[in-house]
Amino acid sequence: MHPARPVEIVTFGCRLNALDSATAKSMAEAAGLDNAIIVNTCAVTAEAVKQARQTIRRLRREDPGRHILVTGCAAQTDPAAFAGMAEVDRVLGNGEKRDPASWAATRRALDLGEGEKILVGDIMSVRETAPHLLDGPADTIDGHTRAFVQVQDGCDHRCTFCIIPYGRGNSRSVPMGAVVERVRGLVAQGFGEVVLTGVDLTSYGADLPGAPRLGTLVRTLLRHVPELPRLRLSSIDSVEVDDELMRALGEEERLMPHLHLSLQAGDDLILKRMKRRHSRAEAIRFCAELRRRRPDMVFGADIIAGFPTETETQFRASLDLVDACGLTHLHVFPFSSRPGTPAARMPQLPTSLVRERAGRLREKGAQALRRHLAAEIGARREVLAERGGLARTKSFTPVRLATPLAPGTLTHIRIAGHDGVRLIAA
Repeated sequence: MHPARPVEIVTFGCRLNALDSATAKSMAEAAGLDNAIIVNTCAVTAEAVKQARQTIRRLRREDPGRHILVTGCAAQTDPAAFAGMAEVDRVLGNGEKRDPASWAATRRALDLGEGEKILVGDIMSVRETAPHLLDGPADTIDGHTRAFVQVQDGCDHRCTFCIIPYGRGNSRSVPMGAVVERVRGLVAQGFGEVVLTGVDLTSYGADLPGAPRLGTLVRTLLRHVPELPRLRLSSIDSVEVDDELMRALGEEERLMPHLHLSLQAGDDLILKRMKRRHSRAEAIRFCAELRRRRPDMVFGADIIAGFPTETETQFRASLDLVDACGLTHLHVFPFSSRPGTPAARMPQLPTSLVRERAGRLREKGAQALRRHLAAEIGARREVLAERGGLARTKSFTPVRLATPLAPGTLTHIRIAGHDGVRLIAA
């Protein structure tokens, strides 16, 4: 008989999954699920699902005495596939993983050796607002440096390549008062920066009374938590940005001049086939207008390489978008066909061509980053210290410090050089 061991969790995918993992782990511990390993899956690409399945098999080989519980977006969208694995003891949906009763029921089922293997509800039926997203320990980077606060979940849009709405459900938001209290508490704990995050962050508030927009939430936070040094936004959809948010980005010094945009492509026909809601020209205009209001604004972006039917000319339009929008931090996705999505039924490109285009796009991003780094040499910047002698500028650019500082320290440094990936402080 093996001694009881604490709950372990393995997380795949996005920052939101990491937030979910912290909550799920605490609920599983409260339910007394000793000797359990939770695998929190991602469904955004076929590779992410494959890695989760490989990890489950490895965990069983390495530790045959522990229960393996699977949850997350891939478990929500295809629970039968995971339930069919001999290594898996229980599959919980995305709604269930945030419900203490689900973990308690799982504990009872495992103790008795009976009950349904799948506990997955209809995520599309979840309509309530989501204050529970703020439960559990804060998800952080490098200790008391940066805390992520999920203020929204789900998505009402149906991009043809994306399966995430079927894993996360429809858009729902955390009331502003609850967000203010959460952020106030995090600052009191010593966090120097808070990042607002969500599946479709710019749809925030549509389901709340009065339908406040993200700009209203940002202004409210900055007004009611004056002790917050830095507020940052995670990935946004530029077409949804409201006027108040545009003004806040131009006027609020504590709102960081860095946005990660969900652009996906640079050709209008491909954008239409993706069912995106912006055009190439609109994306370029958005970046130009925001840079006019905030000259130090830095943009990152998600771009998909090798979308079905994409020609060389259309791909070059995505390459050119890096310069046209002045992008700095690129997140490149080789197109991954997800079963059940419209894009999966479109004419696919050869895998080798998709990979080749992704490589060219990544190199374009690396060139853009090097230009940004070179332009910073000689500048004096405020940075927030992290662990390991690193820090981040307001534009989220990493800096190697000359002398390590305590995580969470805000200080000003001069940029002496760069190594192609990060800045180097004098």
